[in-house]
Order: sequence, then C-alpha cells, then structure tokens
Amino acid sequence: MAIIEQNLYELGIELPPLNKPVANYVGVRKTGNLLYLSGTGPVVEGKILYHGKLGKELNKEDGYLAARISAINMLSILKNELGDLDKVEKIISLQGFVACSDEFYDQPYVINGASDLFVEVFGEAGKHTRAALGTNVLPFNTPVEILMVVQIKE
Repeated sequence: MAIIEQNLYELGIELPPLNKPVANYVGVRKTGNLLYLSGTGPVVEGKILYHGKLGKELNKEDGYLAARISAINMLSILKNELGDLDKVEKIISLQGFVACSDEFYDQPYVINGASDLFVEVFGEAGKHTRAALGTNVLPFNTPVEILMVVQIKE
C-alpha cells in the first residue's frame, strides 16, 4: 500500500466520491508541477453538511470539523487528478474563508481543521503557507471554503 494511502487508512479516513463543480469552473488546473485547486466546502454525498455562520449558528468546533471535511474533499480531488497521493511533493499554500459574525475572531482555529489534516496525512510535506479570512457570507450558506496550491513530483 502506498504511504499516503496507509496514512489515510490509519487515520480512518475514506475518501469520498468526487464532488462536481457547481458553476462554470474546473476543480483543478495543472501548470508545470503545480496544481491549483478550486474552493470546496464541507460537502458529503452532494450535500452541504454544515450551514450558517461561525459565531452565530455554528461554534468554532463546528467550523474546525467543516474545514476538515473540506480538506478531505481536497484529497479526493487530488486522488482523482493524480491517481496516487504519493505523487504530492508538498502542499504549498492554503487559503481558508470562514463565513462568520462580526464578533467571531477564531478564523485561524477553524482553518486548522484543514491544516492539521494535511500535516497528519503528508507529514512535513503537508505544512504550508496560509491565509485564514473571515467573510460575511459564502456560497450556499456554507461556513467554510478552502482552496490550495499543491506541488507534485515530476
């Protein structure tokens, strides 16, 4: 078994089927040895698992789990694109958006749901640059959306 697949197995993570883009864009674009992944949220079996804003309908633990689910969806996109997650050289950058109330300031904690997962799965290669930004609303009332850039092995 490949190393990353083994890590996923040990973490009890089963990659879901690929979610299709909901508008006029592609889920991933390759240029050179970089993959740019479009934003995704906490979608499970085609349904958004969490709705609402952090600091209002949801708490920071809900947000952390939503970001983790979003990151698992990113792994599914990578697996579909590469066929083998061991082809990932490193996660370069992660941008996380958190729909939240004006009084919510724990965006970094929420996006750690994704960051922590990538380090658990890829080890040192999962560490990345990052932005964790608050916003007033995200599409379809989802609380979290992440996008990222990944370097792949040539």
